Amino acid sequence: MATESTAVTPLTLPVLPLDDEVVLPGMVVPLDLSDTEVRAAVEAAQAAAREDGGKPEVLLVPRIDGTYTGIGVLGTVEQVGRLSDGDPGALIRGRDRVRIGAGTSGPGAALWVEGVRVDASVPDPLPGSVAELVKEYKALATSWLKKRGAWQVVDRVQQIEGVSALADNSGYSPFLTTAQKVRLLETTDPVARLKLAIQWLGEHLAEQDVAESIAKDVQEGVDKQQREFLLRRQLDAVRKELADLNGGPGSGADESDDYRARVEAADLPGHVREAALKEVDKLERSSDQSPEGSWIRTWLDTVLELPWTERTEDAYDIKGAQEILDAEHAGLQDVKERITEYLAVRKRRADRGLGVVGGRRGGAVLALVGPPGVGKTSLGESVAHAMGRKFVRVALGGVRDEAEIRGHRRTYVGALPGRIVRAIKEAGSMNPVVLLDEIDKVGSDFRGDPAAALLEVLDPAQNHTFRDHYLEVELDLSDVVFLATANVLEAIPEALLDRMELVRLDGYTEDEKVVIARDHLLPRQLERAGLEKDEVALDEPALRKLAGEYTREAGVRNLERAVARLLRKVAAQHELGDRELPFTVGADDLRGLIGRPHHVPESAQDPAERRTAVPGVATGLAVTGAGGDVLFVEASLADPETGASGLTLTGQLGDVMKESAQIALSFLRSHGAELELPVADLKDRGAHIHFPAGAVPKDGPSAGITMTAALASLLSGRLVRTDVAMTGEVSLTGRVLPIGGLKQKLLAAHRAGITTVVIPKRNEADLDDVPAEVLETLEVHPVTDVRQVLEIALAPASAPADRRIPAAA
Repeated sequence: MATESTAVTPLTLPVLPLDDEVVLPGMVVPLDLSDTEVRAAVEAAQAAAREDGGKPEVLLVPRIDGTYTGIGVLGTVEQVGRLSDGDPGALIRGRDRVRIGAGTSGPGAALWVEGVRVDASVPDPLPGSVAELVKEYKALATSWLKKRGAWQVVDRVQQIEGVSALADNSGYSPFLTTAQKVRLLETTDPVARLKLAIQWLGEHLAEQDVAESIAKDVQEGVDKQQREFLLRRQLDAVRKELADLNGGPGSGADESDDYRARVEAADLPGHVREAALKEVDKLERSSDQSPEGSWIRTWLDTVLELPWTERTEDAYDIKGAQEILDAEHAGLQDVKERITEYLAVRKRRADRGLGVVGGRRGGAVLALVGPPGVGKTSLGESVAHAMGRKFVRVALGGVRDEAEIRGHRRTYVGALPGRIVRAIKEAGSMNPVVLLDEIDKVGSDFRGDPAAALLEVLDPAQNHTFRDHYLEVELDLSDVVFLATANVLEAIPEALLDRMELVRLDGYTEDEKVVIARDHLLPRQLERAGLEKDEVALDEPALRKLAGEYTREAGVRNLERAVARLLRKVAAQHELGDRELPFTVGADDLRGLIGRPHHVPESAQDPAERRTAVPGVATGLAVTGAGGDVLFVEASLADPETGASGLTLTGQLGDVMKESAQIALSFLRSHGAELELPVADLKDRGAHIHFPAGAVPKDGPSAGITMTAALASLLSGRLVRTDVAMTGEVSLTGRVLPIGGLKQKLLAAHRAGITTVVIPKRNEADLDDVPAEVLETLEVHPVTDVRQVLEIALAPASAPADRRIPAAA
């Protein structure tokens, strides 16, 4: 450890201030005497020296932002003369650190202060750790000086022996900041000063290494670019000479890269050709290193790959197209008729030369809306097959970026045209069938609203001039047949829905499911199960039971899964030696192969186990995202002793359905005497209405008459008939108002084994959309008043039933 010792002899010295500069002991520095304070200090020192007979001495004190440091350096004026630029100057050598004390008086105009020398001694010989620090500093200093080419200074640094002198020698380092030099000055311990010098010198060398590495990489990159530029210029010159020798341009090996020749040879519309040639001009003017060149090449490749003038000839064999649709899809008559109408009109327009009117062709935009599994997506392929057109599917589910439809601006890195343009490019013709799948699943966020971007695409009056942000040229989409699929109509924006022709697919009847399973699902699953057609067969009763009791859905996906499971079971049994092939699966074999049925009709259950076996339960009909469904409504009254009152609703009901329940209760309260119901119970006891499947949200007004029937059944003690289901909105006066989704609801009633259905009178016209085979099995009662509903739905009073009103548990 170094020990600090303080000389007892005080010094009286003139102050020479150094503005933002630091001089350490051992340094020799020239100072400009043109500065008033510097000249005053030197002159004062000379005056004092003449009296003492020694060299003039000054106190070199750093002045940082107007503030003096607490320690200065005793300096001797070695010489006074002129500097290299001719100005008067003095050469001053720093000697010892001096701790500054109080001010005092002295000759001249300088500031005089008292001070004492500050020195810290280091043991001799040096301890091992200090010797290592000395060795390390000399090595670092030598390395740094060699990089600067200061070979003469290297020897002088190696000859310095004292720790204090070696540490103060770092004051010459130009990379040290003023604050770092002040810290060295104020650190009196030589070992601590040496450690600071080593740390800062090491950090500087590390930064120099990084800077040299970066500079080397940059230089190598520049050299490579220059070399590449030179070689490309030489290659261009060689190609030009070869082309001249072979008879001019266009015959060289670079013909594939000649975009101008490709544009001129391509069959492009006039406005597209003009835009492409402008981009070729920009490409020729740009350098090879310019990023704009790659953007232009990518844009030209995209434009040249689009089928601007390619069109497939429509198959105008109307009967043949109808046969293709019938062969590939059972049912779905509305869609088939619409496609047949479209082809017939196209044929007649083509025969009369009306293919293009006002720049627009006769495209079509159809929205296929229906529950999952009814064949909306596969129908698009059948439509393209029937029309003789190319088919492209564009999946829109989960798309939230508007650029997915309209494309990105070319200025963005990785820009691409939108999905519509890519679909046209993939199809290879300007009149394909484009299926916009799951259009109701399109979302919107901070990146825009893709549904809004589809407004122009799906507008027959605008899409002949569709402009993609990437292409920035007009693209004619008027000859494209767009088929959009959706599960929920309400999720499609009104403006977008208004541009499409709506075609509803409300699900299959049981007979249609049997035909689909026999003609389409069974052959496909036989192939997937590795079975031949003559090895396993399913008779019609088995298929009908699979469709009616093992699955209950609007589509056929679960039915196909049931068929696949059945075939896998048969194949596994055959491999295990438990089943001989060929084998015909009958209705009685289903339970042994795939277990018990999951959906037994309510009418087929034991009377005591039916939901409507007690008063207060009615059967309603509803429409969900998966098609029509049967909905049960349960009502009960609280015990009078509990003091409960009012109406309680459970089952995740929406606001509209809650209001319908209030209306039903108000109607019964006001017309209870007319209906011979004990309405006094409604005043004294709280009513509770529950819709089972409480985890499923429900809303809508169509359960109004169902809730009225359930409450009336509860008050009268008369059961609601098991075979009756109902749907309709109720008003305060007891009128039955129309509802939506009648076809889907009747199909659901048919699947559930219901035989009698009550509907609003004003929905009677919608029965024309219901398949005839379904109507034959249903007894439909159009009604206008709730009284008619109760007359039809409630069992006669003479029927055996518990006449007591059940209380809530």
